Amino acid sequence: MQGSEAAINFISDNAAPVAPKIMAALQRANEGAALSYGNDALTQGLEDRFRALFECDLKVFPVATGTAANVLGISSFTPPYGAIFCHRSAHIENDECGAPEFYTGGAKLVVLDGPDGKLSPDALEEAILQDGGSVHHVVPSVISITQASECGTVYRPGEIEDIARLARRHGLILHMDGARFGNALEFLGSHPADLTWRAGVDVLSFGATKNGAMGAEAVVFFNMEKAREFEFRRKRGGHLFSKMRYLGAQIDASLDGDYWRELAAGANRQAARLAERLTQVSGAEILYPVEANMIFVKLPEAVLARLAASNILYHRRANDRDGVIRLVTSWNTTEAEVEALVNVIA
Repeated sequence: MQGSEAAINFISDNAAPVAPKIMAALQRANEGAALSYGNDALTQGLEDRFRALFECDLKVFPVATGTAANVLGISSFTPPYGAIFCHRSAHIENDECGAPEFYTGGAKLVVLDGPDGKLSPDALEEAILQDGGSVHHVVPSVISITQASECGTVYRPGEIEDIARLARRHGLILHMDGARFGNALEFLGSHPADLTWRAGVDVLSFGATKNGAMGAEAVVFFNMEKAREFEFRRKRGGHLFSKMRYLGAQIDASLDGDYWRELAAGANRQAARLAERLTQVSGAEILYPVEANMIFVKLPEAVLARLAASNILYHRRANDRDGVIRLVTSWNTTEAEVEALVNVIA
């Protein structure tokens, strides 16, 4: 990055600052004393907020990281000899340092391919039948899908229903990694219930950190069979915060007035704008449909050299030889920043 110009963030929505209303909520939560370990009024009120949001009975548990939300939720339904089916690009496979295996006591991730970062029922059924039915194999236990996917694509309600029916037929649980759930929801213009429990999802990792929070996620149980067990898993895993009000405050502020959807919509809008501008740039090839706030684009090496010398932050895998970079828009990405990026590329 050249000179002293302020960096322009397209590397990750994790790099974005805290959204103003969430920061203000943290400041308010910091006034005076509050009961610890989730017994404060903000955290206690989250279940009613989520019940109203999803229009069903459920249990919800705040945690601080997406990894904790994923692996603690999955581990509640997976024995040590279980199999967790996920896409090859899934976060639990590539970016969680063996945490799923650790928190389940040794369950096996079974990774599958699928177009545009999404699993297909046919591939899942083949893998389930191959792994199940013998003491010599792990026991199929959980299917985990990512919404939006690691390629920035979005599962439609019908696609989720197809996978859920397959899960039910074989006695599996369906988990959704919703780190970018808000972005997926805004792209489809759907009701939260239609992408989760109505479609057959049992447990959801509800992401807030990538969508304007400082550091807060929620594990939402629609299938409440293991919810009590989760309380102990969360404590044993180090995610029962003594000052839980600060997690509760972030999630509460996100949900207030559909602020989380407003933030996600802003990120999606700038991603769509950026994708449109990139289609006008000679030599730029977008690899996947742009349906959330991530764009994977292949660029000539000369363009990548210009980017590397600019004040633009972006992601390129260390072993990449194909000229592919990932660009991520955030709740605070502006049109001017999109134009600055396009000007460097063009």
